[in-house]
Amino acid sequence: MKVYYPGGKQVFMDVNGFTIKTDQGPRGGGEGAFPEPFTLFLAALGTCAGIYIKQFCDQRGIDASEITIEQSIDYDTTKRMIGKIQLIVHVPADFPKKYESAVIRSANQCAVKKHIHPDVELKTVIVKG
Repeated sequence: MKVYYPGGKQVFMDVNGFTIKTDQGPRGGGEGAFPEPFTLFLAALGTCAGIYIKQFCDQRGIDASEITIEQSIDYDTTKRMIGKIQLIVHVPADFPKKYESAVIRSANQCAVKKHIHPDVELKTVIVKG
């Protein structure tokens, strides 16, 4: 992995043949041309949970194309950091009820989630559409 600075407040990383591009938003002195590093951290959490849900569905022959995950963050002003992250898994109305809790357990197996500080609550819920 190689980190380098192409200009301004941008910071790039080359890893496994990919370039991950970040920038600070205008408030941070950047142009906002790319996501901020912390945004990528949050995106890693949601996409990691997503791949675990996708694998669960694939193993059972369930079409995951209509499943979406909405991620919300509650900021703890006392600690001055995130206090809670919630993943809301939207499944189609005909999604088998017997798999709902298993989907939540699958999402919670995410390796990114397992590395979050224990003081940060991560909650996953199912919503049928």
